[in-house]
Amino acid sequence: MNELPTAGGAPLGKTPSLYVVATPLGNLQDITLRALAVLRAVDVIAAEDTRHSQRLLDACGIRSRMLALHEHNEQAAAGQLIELLEKGQHVALITDAGTPAVSDPGARAVARVRAAGHPVVPVPGACAAIAALSVSGFGEAGFRFVGFLPPKSAARRAALESLAADPDVLIFYEAPHRVVECVADMEMVLGGAREILIARELTKLHEESACLTLGEAAAWFASDPNRSRGEFVLVVRGAPAPQGLGAEAERILALLLAELPVKTAARLAADISGAPRNALYARALQLKAEAGARDE
Repeated sequence: MNELPTAGGAPLGKTPSLYVVATPLGNLQDITLRALAVLRAVDVIAAEDTRHSQRLLDACGIRSRMLALHEHNEQAAAGQLIELLEKGQHVALITDAGTPAVSDPGARAVARVRAAGHPVVPVPGACAAIAALSVSGFGEAGFRFVGFLPPKSAARRAALESLAADPDVLIFYEAPHRVVECVADMEMVLGGAREILIARELTKLHEESACLTLGEAAAWFASDPNRSRGEFVLVVRGAPAPQGLGAEAERILALLLAELPVKTAARLAADISGAPRNALYARALQLKAEAGARDE
């Protein structure tokens, strides 16, 4: 069993372990005292991009040896980590920014290290998803971290359709060259009234966040070309509770749902009855779930 260090004690436990260390998103002052102590004390640091991470280590006066662990070599690098641990060495895992294995390399390596019987120790700190959620004002409900949506529009819309009725806050990451079209797809699928927090370049020089509706997002991006630059976190308020549908809308939906997929039935029921499509879609999912429960 791994013996964890206590507050104010040695940064590493007695058992050779893999330390998953969060690093700053941009502002170097966000690194924790514990992260610094662990990175100084370990024998090896596995980094997503060793050249990028060398700048952080140099700024902090850390001289630990590094090896590369990224999405293209993660399986092979995981084997190296296990060999080091078996030799009695302590290892840290970092990515370019934030918490490893959260839409970043590391999850497969962590799984393999655990499977090999070695302890894995979190050293918490910066996480872009949580940082953005904390300033959204949406956190009174639960949240669901989605990460990156598919890059192609058709697949992205299909993924959003599967999330449309989720009452939890949805958190996404997005690249600058796709963010405008991604938010446009969100408006199309989720509706223009849904609220979104757009956070870009968190903790960096050009940090910016804006809370608005999806219907307002296109104009917000268009008003300043710089607003589509940087790294993005998109925090979308969860689906509102379905409002009571009229008896006629319910009847139409039930008839269509008996013959058609949920998405098509909800769309046609909205066209025929005039009831809100999102509410019909949420109700259709509920009816499907109830029917499935009865069939079990």
